[in-house]
Amino acid sequence: MTTIHHEQVAALLAAAGSDAVTPVTTRWTYESTEPYQLTVAFATERGRWVEWVFARDLLIDGMSEPTGDGDLRVRLDEEDPELLVLEIYAPSGSAIFSLELDDVEEFLARTLDVVPAGAESTHFDIDRLLAELTAG
Repeated sequence: MTTIHHEQVAALLAAAGSDAVTPVTTRWTYESTEPYQLTVAFATERGRWVEWVFARDLLIDGMSEPTGDGDLRVRLDEEDPELLVLEIYAPSGSAIFSLELDDVEEFLARTLDVVPAGAESTHFDIDRLLAELTAG
């Protein structure tokens, strides 16, 4: 099993009409035993982490075109193509984060070195998943 961790500071963008930006530490994690997904965690002011799990393909696709139509959307910044934008929507509210594209590309490249795109099924343990689903 290989686990990749990456931390970077994102800019939490304020509501429309405001130029306020709040820096937020993010922690990205990818595990080869869960090859289809990755996790991004956001540090809160109270010292807790809020985690968001999503498909690695969503991040891959978002590097070249706007993608996602559910609770997570990924796209390049329209004004600055050196930034990647994560838009998160939840029943309790929404948040828009801006990240340095180079940092996200570095993390993504490391995940692809471990499990290349299209090879996820060779790293996925279906027997373990079935055992977890049937354990009582």
